[in-house]
Amino acid sequence: MTVRTLMYGVLVTGVGVVASLGANLTILAFASPPEKILSVKAGSGGALVICGGGGIPDTVRDRFIALAGGRNARIVVIPTAHKVADEPGAGSALDPWTDKGAASVSLFHTRSREMANDAEFIRPLTEAYLGTEVEQQLNALLDRGGVIGGTSAGAAVMTRVMITRGRYKAEVGQGFGFLPGAVVDQHFLKRNRLGRLLSVLTDHPDLIGLGIDERTAVVVDVRNHLLNVMGDSYVVACVPGPEGQPAQPYVLKPGDEVNLARLKDMDDPSLAIAPAIDLESL
Repeated sequence: MTVRTLMYGVLVTGVGVVASLGANLTILAFASPPEKILSVKAGSGGALVICGGGGIPDTVRDRFIALAGGRNARIVVIPTAHKVADEPGAGSALDPWTDKGAASVSLFHTRSREMANDAEFIRPLTEAYLGTEVEQQLNALLDRGGVIGGTSAGAAVMTRVMITRGRYKAEVGQGFGFLPGAVVDQHFLKRNRLGRLLSVLTDHPDLIGLGIDERTAVVVDVRNHLLNVMGDSYVVACVPGPEGQPAQPYVLKPGDEVNLARLKDMDDPSLAIAPAIDLESL
């Protein structure tokens, strides 16, 4: 399966891989960068907000909007993999974002591959970036400092190796590759998916596994390779062990920060994890 094919599976067709991941929980959202970021040269990178499903805490939604420019944010929500995307009430997916006071919030949905290549359909993206293909526009937006967020299957698709299904032994496909060197699993602790994630790392020992629990998110600074944990639960980072050894899991709590670039290259990966500071203890 090509990246282009899977892109349309997530953003357009809403079938196959996405359906097997729990389509009723999936939303992908993105936003153009604030003007101050547009002045940064291309290639600097933006941010990813990757949620584990089970609802998005207000703190995570607020961080997404702040990264997108606060009240100047222009947000696009893609509910295509959601089971109600074709129903009259699909527009309700915009309500939590409009309630936050963003400058504009729009819905971006089709199940037609032809429409997905139509210039008018992708106008919410081309207002900031030239081009006519959704995949190229998303990569251009991130490269120029924009923000892309996803929850549930929208989280899994963030990485090139994407978990598509499987209770104990994962099946994988190809995702967007927004977060190089990693593979993401969602609903992680709630659905006891450690074994599933480790099965992927057995076949892909060069990757870091990120197991994100429900109502929890990682916010990734793409340029600086920094990952911050937010939300109500935990993230499990599974780091490749020495050659021939299984991946080692590290539990991250809200507020913890990880340097992903250093995580694989240290004898003690825990040293790359900056713990959250308990202000009440100071």
